[in-house]
Amino acid sequence: MLPPLYAIIARDLNAHEAALGLVTAVYLFVVAVAAILWGYRGDQQQRKPLLLYGTLLWGTAMILTGLSQNYTQFLLFQMLTAVGVGGIASIGFSIISDMVPAQRRGLALSLWSISQGVGAALGSLLAGTVGAADWRWPFFFIAGTGFLFAILYLFTPEPLRGQAEPELAAVFATGHTYDYRIRRGDLLPILRQPTTRWLLTQSFTFALAFGSTLWIPRWAIARVQAQGYGLEMATVVGNMFVALFSLGAFTAVLSGHVGDRWHQRNPRGRPFLALGGLLTAIPFFILLYFIPLHGLNIPTDGHLGQVAWAVLLNLFTNGWIFLAFLVAMLALVFQAVDAPNWAAMMTDVNLPEHRGTVIGLSRLTRASGSALSVALASWLLTRLMIDAPDNYAITLALFQLVVIPAALCYYRVSKTISQDITAVSQTLADRATSSQIQSH
Repeated sequence: MLPPLYAIIARDLNAHEAALGLVTAVYLFVVAVAAILWGYRGDQQQRKPLLLYGTLLWGTAMILTGLSQNYTQFLLFQMLTAVGVGGIASIGFSIISDMVPAQRRGLALSLWSISQGVGAALGSLLAGTVGAADWRWPFFFIAGTGFLFAILYLFTPEPLRGQAEPELAAVFATGHTYDYRIRRGDLLPILRQPTTRWLLTQSFTFALAFGSTLWIPRWAIARVQAQGYGLEMATVVGNMFVALFSLGAFTAVLSGHVGDRWHQRNPRGRPFLALGGLLTAIPFFILLYFIPLHGLNIPTDGHLGQVAWAVLLNLFTNGWIFLAFLVAMLALVFQAVDAPNWAAMMTDVNLPEHRGTVIGLSRLTRASGSALSVALASWLLTRLMIDAPDNYAITLALFQLVVIPAALCYYRVSKTISQDITAVSQTLADRATSSQIQSH
């Protein structure tokens, strides 16, 4: 929600836009560190109460953010929000991994990734519409939504740890439970596993490439401003276009399903699918950033509904808008193979009691890449002697080159994933007959 409001919040709090970018960079780090701590605790105890506490924390912090009167308060309350969000990032993943059978993980985790993508798109749209008039109201609205879901947590059951693993099916069928929990001594063996190491490396390089896309809303806003519209109207219209251009991300469901099918035939299928998708997406992203939005026809004195209808009409009547939509759709279709298959692979090669912690670690590597990407993109934007929107286009395009090493990490994953999946399966099969499980 924050990037589309950079210009408006900066103006209201007497801060520079780059300072708001710094808030996001630090926010990502705090989320990551919190995710490790929350995830490790969730791998040791019941997870639903932790989800409840985390949600109440970030909801309260969002209200305080909306009440901020200066940049320092805004930064402080966003960091508090990040601590709560970190719990959702790792504990939520751990719970989902225990709810879905192994052969359907790609499909289920595609829904998990889409939920986050839809949330990001709706947050951006909310910021660009309601927030264009008053940037504080979107924070209040989302906080209210968070409190609603905190109440709903009270009525949802928590899955048993390991219940979706086929090797443990007989254990749960006889009324026993899987009571292994993470220990400090498990951390180094987790990091020594080849597939996990390469997936964490991929997470960093992927974020280094795509963290810069934080500036896509500003790119879209600048494209609209270049057609003669003011900042407020450009903020609304630009973010509507970003929401439309993001529809290709919904194909992650198909990507997850394809990954499941390929994985059942060959465990190396997922990494090869992700490798091909990322490399194919690169030229489409680069092309998108340089497509102008000529010929826009938006009523400057219309209400929000009229503006939204005009944006939709432009999609079908303006060749430049349709071309940008088509290219964005193709770029996201191919990029969408990454998230669900990465998550499924990380789940497959780690034990049930390790998954929350591992996802927390991945949040740290991803936050490191994203923060570095945002910082480098911000630096490049200030150094390029080029006016907007071309400065945004060149910056975003250059970061697509980093996708190449991110994709090649999957080649290394393909070399080790079969043996690491087998090792996890064997460990679970051995534990299914152990005295620790049978005694419960």
